[in-house]
Amino acid sequence: MSFRDENEEARDLRKPFLHTGSWYRMGSRQSSMLGSSQAIRDSSVSVLACVLIVALGPIQFGFTCGYSSPTQSSIMKDLRLTVPEYSVFGSLSNVGAMVGAISSGQIAEYIGRKGSLMIAAIPNIIGWLAISFAKDSSFLYMGRLLEGFGVGIISYTVPVYIAEIAPQNLRGGLGSVNQLSVTIGILLAYLLGLFVPWRLLAVLGILPCTVLIPGLFFIPESPRWLAKMGMTEESETSLQVLRGFDADISIEVNEIKRSVATTSKRTTIRFAELKRRRYWLPLMIGIGLLMLQQLTGINAVLFYSSTIFAAAGVKSSNAATCGLGAVQVLATAVTTWLVDRAGRRILLIVSTAGMTFSLLIVSVVFFLKDLTPDTSNLYSILSILSVVGVVALVVFFSLGLGAIPWVIMSEILPINIKGLAGSMATLANWFIAWLVTMTANLLLEWSNGGTFAIYMLVSAFTMAFVMLWVPETKGRTLEEIQFSFR
Repeated sequence: MSFRDENEEARDLRKPFLHTGSWYRMGSRQSSMLGSSQAIRDSSVSVLACVLIVALGPIQFGFTCGYSSPTQSSIMKDLRLTVPEYSVFGSLSNVGAMVGAISSGQIAEYIGRKGSLMIAAIPNIIGWLAISFAKDSSFLYMGRLLEGFGVGIISYTVPVYIAEIAPQNLRGGLGSVNQLSVTIGILLAYLLGLFVPWRLLAVLGILPCTVLIPGLFFIPESPRWLAKMGMTEESETSLQVLRGFDADISIEVNEIKRSVATTSKRTTIRFAELKRRRYWLPLMIGIGLLMLQQLTGINAVLFYSSTIFAAAGVKSSNAATCGLGAVQVLATAVTTWLVDRAGRRILLIVSTAGMTFSLLIVSVVFFLKDLTPDTSNLYSILSILSVVGVVALVVFFSLGLGAIPWVIMSEILPINIKGLAGSMATLANWFIAWLVTMTANLLLEWSNGGTFAIYMLVSAFTMAFVMLWVPETKGRTLEEIQFSFR
């Protein structure tokens, strides 16, 4: 079989996932009537529509993360689970996500970004159904693993797809929609969990993916992935739809062709080639940011926020947790607005500096509380300060470190190693998330103040890492960013 025949066979296998969207057949006859301003508006509308559809994936992601919090007592009571058994249930989503992360890059490279999201949606739906009909822990565990697997694929594919379709002046804000959708999904799980039984809540968890699957048939595939696969005509058609039928896409088409020219003959690289600066530097930055995002302990802090609220005298810790989720959504929305105005790097510096200061406050407060009688007025003041510190921590995390590492990862990785490197970065993020969550309880039993002091030191290191290594990617095309590492 010739090289050409192999390409045609591979292309035939991918055809079910390459549906370019129903609007491909719309508007071309009217393109001559559109002015340049109309083309710009069409571009924004088309890209925003694509982002809103794929954002259902991160909403599913967030709903999975938030589901275990409001349902713990009812699931344990109905299925007679012990605390360790329920802890296993909660952590299995991370295990499934690690498996999904390992395969996410290769799936997204072979069948495309849209096909990858379709693959991710199926185990999510099956997983929620398994949980909703669970009679014992086995179905509960199986459902959680399947959800995690789908979430692992989603967490890599969505930011990459958004980065590859977005205009350079909107890429940061649209990329931040990924994390904003995650926080919305968490908040929805918290709010609905106050009123809805856990089995019905699991059924509601199916909705994002059941809407996502048909929605994927109405959006175009990533033009950069199509170009990499040698589908030049489809790539240009996809880009034309995304930018508007009257837009001049020749410059962007040439940049994409230039970027994929070096990878058209060989899509893999040897391990020895990773020593080259163009590979090891973006790899270090992308993986480093996603690991440090979790090592700052944000998941552990959110997991134990109810304990801190209870210590401060808050009567309803569940309602307070919902309030914290709402704060996270608002702060992430601000990031979505700021990231293309202020830039990625400055927001990361402000975010990590604020997190370091907030963690310092919480750490000092816990050390002082250990030395203060719990009946004194000072103890009550310290409890309130601990709540303020936790809220400030969540706000500063959401302003930068929550969303931007995913944006930067999707921007800086060279196209010929994006699948493998993206899988590695996503796997590292999920592994550290699991590690931090599993060790947080032991650390807090050792010392509350000491635990937050460790997270503070990691946050300070993250700030130094950003200042020394992370480049500003605002206002640059993906090709310009990746060529800058050469």
